Amino acid sequence: MRRYLVSFFLLLQALAFSCAIAHAAQHVLDTDQAKDAKGDTFRAEVAAAQGNGHPVREPGADLVETALADLRRIYQPFHYRIPKKHGILGAIVELALKAMPTIRLSAPPAADSSKSSISGPLLQAVKLLEESSRKNNSDALYILAEMNFYGNYSHPKNFKAAFDYYQKLALLNGNSSAQYMLGLMYSTGVGNAVPRDQARALLYYTFAADQGHTRAEMAVAYRHHAGIGTPKSCETVAKHYKRVADKAIAWYRSGPPGGMSWIAESSRIADDVGGVYGEGASASSAGQNAVKAHPNSDAYASIEDIIEYLDLMSQKGDFKASFNLGRIYYEGQKGLERDVDLARKYFKAVTQRFWKKGRIVDNYKPGLDKTACKAAGFIGRMYLRGEGSPQDFDRAKYWFERGLSHSDAQSQYGLGLMFLNGYGVQKDVGRATEFFKAAADQDYAPAQVQLGSLYLDQGHADDLAAANHYFELAARYGNIEAYYYMADMNYLGVGREKSCNTAVSYYKNVAERAEPLVSSWAEANLAYEDGDTELAFLEYLGAAEQGYEKAQNNVAYMLDPEQSCLPIPQWLYPRAQKPELLQNPSLALIYWTRSARQGNIDSLVKMGDYYLHGVGTDADVDKAVQCYTGASEYHQSAQALYNLGWMHENGVGLNQDYHLAKRYYDSALETNEEAYLPVSLSLLKLRAKSAWNTFTNGRINSIQDEPVKKKDWSLSEWINNFIQDDSLYYDDMYDGLYDDTGMPGGDAGLVDDLDDGIFESVAIVCVAALLVFLVMYRQQRQQAARRREEEAQRQQWQQQNAQHQQPHAPAAGNQNPQPQGQGGNGGFFPNPGDPNFANWLAGGVGH
Repeated sequence: MRRYLVSFFLLLQALAFSCAIAHAAQHVLDTDQAKDAKGDTFRAEVAAAQGNGHPVREPGADLVETALADLRRIYQPFHYRIPKKHGILGAIVELALKAMPTIRLSAPPAADSSKSSISGPLLQAVKLLEESSRKNNSDALYILAEMNFYGNYSHPKNFKAAFDYYQKLALLNGNSSAQYMLGLMYSTGVGNAVPRDQARALLYYTFAADQGHTRAEMAVAYRHHAGIGTPKSCETVAKHYKRVADKAIAWYRSGPPGGMSWIAESSRIADDVGGVYGEGASASSAGQNAVKAHPNSDAYASIEDIIEYLDLMSQKGDFKASFNLGRIYYEGQKGLERDVDLARKYFKAVTQRFWKKGRIVDNYKPGLDKTACKAAGFIGRMYLRGEGSPQDFDRAKYWFERGLSHSDAQSQYGLGLMFLNGYGVQKDVGRATEFFKAAADQDYAPAQVQLGSLYLDQGHADDLAAANHYFELAARYGNIEAYYYMADMNYLGVGREKSCNTAVSYYKNVAERAEPLVSSWAEANLAYEDGDTELAFLEYLGAAEQGYEKAQNNVAYMLDPEQSCLPIPQWLYPRAQKPELLQNPSLALIYWTRSARQGNIDSLVKMGDYYLHGVGTDADVDKAVQCYTGASEYHQSAQALYNLGWMHENGVGLNQDYHLAKRYYDSALETNEEAYLPVSLSLLKLRAKSAWNTFTNGRINSIQDEPVKKKDWSLSEWINNFIQDDSLYYDDMYDGLYDDTGMPGGDAGLVDDLDDGIFESVAIVCVAALLVFLVMYRQQRQQAARRREEEAQRQQWQQQNAQHQQPHAPAAGNQNPQPQGQGGNGGFFPNPGDPNFANWLAGGVGH
């Protein structure tokens, strides 16, 4: 009954929002309005209600303008990147500063210090804004809400007050930004302003998304994708992610030729220290993810050290170092802003070593020609896009043609863009296609996208297949346009089978890659590096609600109550207490879970730790075992394998089994060789316990010697061993038949072994039959030879017997001679009186 009442009130609230939007004669604040040129940090929304085609000033607008003037006089904290200390000495100093105890120099803040801590221009501005808010001025309500939520202009955070301002603004005119923030606060319960309520969160997110709020659209898409507070729905996910992807690709194409350029800021802050469990223990920095390099390599160097080294080599005349410096400054990276002027300087330094007064120098160094052409391609790109200098198509074409002399892919792509769009030249799609094809053949992703789009426009089956091929090639490099084309082709079933899940994956990538448009990653990273952990947490929290896995990992990591695997007493290692905002282990478990569902292995292991120790939830050993097993079986986390070994050793959640514990410890060492020390110590203790258990006849399964693995003979080895010594084969076979040790894994693999060896078994049977035939044939030949030998011996004996006999003349009346060996009685054997009788009796005759 209670649930129905809540649903009824929510429906009434939704109707109120709709009526307010339909009949409002006031301004509707636009959430995505950019900050003003003077760098105001609050995200003020601009009035948009219409009255006779002219903007209508709200009551209290003059007070808001006066308050803004006061706020601009306040020093706004400027977040800048602090250069990190490098080298051994710098690392020692940094660790020493962290180890020093912190002393509070001021009293703890009072329970209600929001008013007392405000003074000067800030206090005057707040009073003016509060007076304007009482007149239902939407600008004043939004500015006050942002100041209380984010702490803008050093205003104390008051999440309850922020919630009230957001709610009043949402009820007033259905402001989409206010609705989005209400959804965020209901989803997370941040600041304990309201209890977590995923149903209300989804409702407010949906209201904001229906008005086109970009971040709300991503939040709704992710919730339907992950099934948070609602059943999973691929079509709903695709619809919302496609809206954001359409905005992202339109923003990307609105930039200079070649699209917008920006530095990807999304990252996991835990990776700076080797992962959530530290260097070597985390799956992100161990095993196959470990840095495979010796200590003297540049794999461990910072970007500042690399730039310093390259600059030194560049001054010594190394053209490759100059080119690499140009690329670093042109492209930029996290922690290093782009500097196109400095990039142009290094690129031209390379080209001047190869071209002098328009001619190629003599006796240039090997490899300089190709490097100079690549540098020329970058210079042409900068003129084409107007980066660091006014846009100049003629200069761009000049440099591209220089790069074309050695088939530079970027130069070919740049000329293709010029002929495709008519930048300083007459449009020629044919020539553009030739240039794109030449660059695409060198695996240049932007050219592959352009070539794929040209094939896609043709619409024929073969053309669609070619377009799909080029988009897939470009998608390997994370090209945002390639992802967008692949998403549309999968969603609409163009050139391939329709696949909603695949389309959602591509749309999500497109939406998340347009970071400057849809997220606040840059602000969050700057705040974290500046030490403002609360502001960084709030910014990461918004990105986490949008579905960024890295932001979810950051939020959980910042909320993690114990980031060290070895708890150290407070008196031994004093640590600053976390702000109250960051003391929420139940919320940490939520985001560990969401991060793990998006494939983060360390997050999955962290979930197991929370369930095992009852952090942020009730202890549940079975769930801990499931988390560890999932992380160890499918992704081979050494930490998870070690934890399972520990659980088997101590009988926590699993049967106490020393033998299985040893197997898990051994597997952890095989997965990550850096686990040698903890595994060796654990095995030493485990063997001692196992020996005592065996000595006392305990009930625990002790460590046993692993059975010797039988040798898998190949066909040729089997034949050779069979011919040489049959006993090897038969001993092995009989040992298998009468083995009483059992089959640890059951007999499930027996069928697979038979299937895999059936061909070899048939071959062995055929060879055995051939051998039997040969043996029988040999025996028959031997028997025939023996019979011939016996016949020869018998004939020889008869000849010898005939020589010993004296022939007598037969009687006159007897003309027929007696047969040889017969007596006078005509028998076959000699008579007893015959001289041959003795020889016959001794075996000398007839044998």
